[in-house]
Order: sequence, then structure tokens, then C-alpha cells
Amino acid sequence: MVMSQDSLEIHTNPKSFLDITSNVQDFVTKSNIQNGVCHLFIKHTSASLVIQENYDPSVRQDFETIFSNLVPEDFPYVHNMEGKDDMPAHIRSALTSTSETVPVMNGKLSLGTWQGIYLWEHRDQQHNRKIMISIVGE
Repeated sequence: MVMSQDSLEIHTNPKSFLDITSNVQDFVTKSNIQNGVCHLFIKHTSASLVIQENYDPSVRQDFETIFSNLVPEDFPYVHNMEGKDDMPAHIRSALTSTSETVPVMNGKLSLGTWQGIYLWEHRDQQHNRKIMISIVGE
């Protein structure tokens, strides 16, 4: 069993989905691990990692629309130290995921045809987000 760990720093745009699949695949390739699992963990409480459709961008637009209605920014939240988008970003992160695990087969991420790995920024400002990557296998 072999393990490779590293971190990935991603600069985000406000309230955006950023496809990081190729960034993660680069780490898998550099690890030389052919078969195993790739685990991703974002070290933030106001952004998420999601595996979602990578073909039609309207899917991601619909996600943003639904979450804007599900977790409105104009609700009277108690926690608002960093602005009106602060608590909604934490709730969005809790409702989605801060980690993802993807199988690695023959040195490649084993995603479905229309799947991509996305960093979903929930804040109204751009941020530098850190993602830990652990690849375990043979």
C-alpha cells in the first residue's frame, strides 16, 4: 500500500462553481498510484466540494438558484460577523459536502462520463481555498 498527500490551492470567484477535475487528475498522475482511492477535503466552512454534471452548465446555475431560495441571505441570522453571506455560506457547506472520495483505476480518476469535481464557492467575495488530497493505493 502506498500513500501520497498534497494540497491544492484554488483561487475562486464569488459564488461560483470551479471545475477542479484536471487539477486533481494531475495529482493522481504525479502520485504514480495506479489503483486505489483519491480523497479530497476542503479546509473551509463556507465552500464545498461536489461531484456534479460537467456537460451542461445550466445544472450548476439551477443549483445556485435553488440554494439561493433554500438558504436566503436576507434571513435574520444571528451569526453575521463577515457580512450577510456569512451564515448562509456555512449552511450551504453543511448541506453539501466538505469531502469527496473517487476511485482511481489505471492511474485515472474513475468518474462517470458526465461527472466533474467542483469547488463550490458560497461567499460573495473571491477566496483562496485549500484542498487536501490523499491518494492511497498500489
